[in-house]
Amino acid sequence: MRVSRLATWFMTGAMCLAGASIVWQEHAHAADTAKSGKAAEPEVGNPDNDTCLACHGNEGFAIPGADGKPHPLHVIKNKFGKSVHGKRACVECHTDITEVPHKPGVTHKVSCVTCHEAMWEAVKSEPKTKESERLGVVVQNIDKYMRSIHARPSREDQSRTNATCYNCHAPHYIYVNGSPERVEWRLSVPNACGKCHTREREQYATSVHGKAVLNDKNPGAAICSDCHTTHDVEAAAKDSAKLAITKNCGGCHADSLKSYTGTYHGQVNTLGYAHTAKCFDCHGSHGIQRVADPKSTVHPDNRLKTCQKCHTEATKGFTTFEPHGTPHDFARYPYIWIASKFMLQLLAGTFAFFWTHSALWFYREYKERKERTSRPHVRTDELLEGKFKGKHYRRFSLIWRIGHLVFALTLMILTLTGMSVLYADTAWAPVVMHWLGGPKVAAVIHRTCAVLFAIVFFVHLIYMVMRIGRNWRTFDWFGPNSLVPNWQDLWDILAMFKWFFGLGPRPVFDRWTYWEKFDYWAPFWGVTIIGTTGLMLWIPNVTAAFLPGWAFNVATIFHGEEALLAALFLFTVHFFNNHFRPDKFPLDVVMFTGSMTLEAFKHEHTVEYNRLLASGELDKYLVDAPSEPMARGARILGFTLIAFGLLLLLFVLIGVFGDVTGK
Repeated sequence: MRVSRLATWFMTGAMCLAGASIVWQEHAHAADTAKSGKAAEPEVGNPDNDTCLACHGNEGFAIPGADGKPHPLHVIKNKFGKSVHGKRACVECHTDITEVPHKPGVTHKVSCVTCHEAMWEAVKSEPKTKESERLGVVVQNIDKYMRSIHARPSREDQSRTNATCYNCHAPHYIYVNGSPERVEWRLSVPNACGKCHTREREQYATSVHGKAVLNDKNPGAAICSDCHTTHDVEAAAKDSAKLAITKNCGGCHADSLKSYTGTYHGQVNTLGYAHTAKCFDCHGSHGIQRVADPKSTVHPDNRLKTCQKCHTEATKGFTTFEPHGTPHDFARYPYIWIASKFMLQLLAGTFAFFWTHSALWFYREYKERKERTSRPHVRTDELLEGKFKGKHYRRFSLIWRIGHLVFALTLMILTLTGMSVLYADTAWAPVVMHWLGGPKVAAVIHRTCAVLFAIVFFVHLIYMVMRIGRNWRTFDWFGPNSLVPNWQDLWDILAMFKWFFGLGPRPVFDRWTYWEKFDYWAPFWGVTIIGTTGLMLWIPNVTAAFLPGWAFNVATIFHGEEALLAALFLFTVHFFNNHFRPDKFPLDVVMFTGSMTLEAFKHEHTVEYNRLLASGELDKYLVDAPSEPMARGARILGFTLIAFGLLLLLFVLIGVFGDVTGK
């Protein structure tokens, strides 16, 4: 061993002396010339590559460096000839070398940046950009590099950058993609990075990626530039770098990245914010191990500790959360698969019925109007006689209207904040999220509106229970004033479809139509599903204390898909039933003013009108028509809400169709 070291030292010393002697001879020759007072005559002017390689092609050619160690100047001729620079003259880069022997004081400065930029400008002026596309890519990479952390001055030496082109690329040995030499260079990248990033290189060598590259020579395994990018490298602590690294993980792990972006962590990441967990927060960075390895941060024995880095009070239930669970794999994720398929069937069934119902309704009313067969159900001149003149029917009290308005506003804001996260990959979602102030602010807004929505819902529920409780002995559960569905609703549905197809007259209705009853009862289902799952996700520590981690996956599916169902139903079916069908278009303001004309009342609720008229109770519900300022305000409010709702509908549809085509 000692003899081997002595031989190595001897050979190194010999190479240094051989290389140094040539340079020292040049300096001595220049000094003798200066003493004689004669100008030095170069042996060769503007030397060609063969002249340069006559010295630099000698193995071991080197000079002593500033640190006392040999500074190699050897260029391997064959390797250089195969490189992309092999056809270039040495002096094209080493522009200060004009003669051999070299002039004293030559600094050997090389600018990769100015050289490639000058070449690109020359190509554009010809123009031959198509033939030199790769050169254009190089110039783009230069632009990225100039904005990177490597191009900035080093803290230790402000006269130098953190890293320049030839610190990463061996300038004489740059090869085209796909060549064996390129593969060899790729495998050397971790060692090149490790010259500056020593600790990270040591950790990488122990990782599943490092072992594959350094030990197994697998060029397909991840190297530093695959994760940190190549030319536009940023400080890893910056949000932009964290987001880029997460995206780059998907270059190899595409399925895992796709499933990750379906979680709240991934959705926030997709929106451009880095405060939620990313790949390296869970799996580690430079020392990543396989999940089955006991040293892995996501090994079952270590998973809770990893979760607690962010969720400090996380319980054992967190460890069974499926961050990469997908509804397309029943064998691995049965609960997620079942939840997803159930909600898809619910969505499909709901809209198959109600969109068909709306389309047929529109067709029938439009056809009757076009044929001019539709006639007023009440003669206006008769309504205006006597005590009916100028009167409206009071349908909704002030408390109902306030409740409806709060419901509408909070639900629309819930839709905006929630769908911005659910469809984070759309073009509009990051813009909306930025306008809202970011995901953290949006979450506060979302939860505040959820609480307000729940308060209105439960106050109404308590009121109804108390009201029924006072009259429970005499309350007619299936009577005309009850919102409880009854057999008549079924007959009305059948009669309505007969009318759609021209098989019968248009049916007449009592106080509550079957679609109004559906509108009333649907929130009970929606609030239960959306509210319960939202609360589970809001207080994860409590949830995980009682339920397994996959409950979060299921809750996320139910919460998002039920919210989607509610939004689509409200902004299509509900809007059509109350505003967009031909005999109401473009707006019905009864929920804002509380009253409607007697003509409209008799047309919409003929059975109730006839009953009240026959019993003499109609007078109790007659009120003056809304004042012009109130009517105008109701129209402005109504159109504003409808416009906002249609904008939300557009956002949701972009998300839905983008999600479908993406799958």
